[in-house]
This record gives sequence, structure tokens and C-alpha cells, in this order.
Amino acid sequence: MIDSYEFGMIAVNGKKYYSDVIIYPDEVYSQWWRKEGHSLIPEDLEKVIEAKPEMLIVGTGNLGMMKVPSFTQQWIESQGIQLRIEFTQNACQIYNQVFQSKRTVAALHLTC
Repeated sequence: MIDSYEFGMIAVNGKKYYSDVIIYPDEVYSQWWRKEGHSLIPEDLEKVIEAKPEMLIVGTGNLGMMKVPSFTQQWIESQGIQLRIEFTQNACQIYNQVFQSKRTVAALHLTC
């Protein structure tokens, strides 16, 4: 469960993280960075696909600066994964609403 989010910090299950994260059902990967900075490409999500989530929630940052190109969206959906792309604050709220009922992964950009 995501306890809180503010610009540059997220708390998950009582632990604080200060860099972008991917929240899997059984772990938090806290050193996530994209190959192309503020553009999310399929290569950035290979481990996510291996986890076989039903839903992937992408948090694009406080101001939505991280972009998810249409080819990345199509690639994710072609894997049979429902995709939600939101500002990170909204992504955190959605994650907390669905993570217990669906196998969910959240990939969250914490700053801009």
C-alpha cells in the first residue's frame, strides 16, 4: 500500500523512497530510471512484463513531465495488460484502490 506521496518522496508500507520506483506485488524496486529520461520505452518495462500484472499504473510525475509514447502504450496493451497513465498523485490513489483486487504494478516518476 502507498502510504503517502509528495514531490520527490513516496512511502510504501512504511518505508520512504526518494527516487523513482516500480511497485511490484512483492517488492519495491527503488532505483528505477528510464533509458531515455522522461520518455517511457518498452525496454524500461521488461521486468514489469515478466511479473505478468493484470494492470500497470504509470505515474508521470507531479506535473506529468514523463511521457508514454503511443508505441509504448500499444506494446503494453499487446501483452494483455490494462494500462492507466496518470499524474503520480492520481496514480497512487488508483493503485491503493485496486492493488488488492488485481495483480497490479505501479511505475512511478516522483518529481517533475
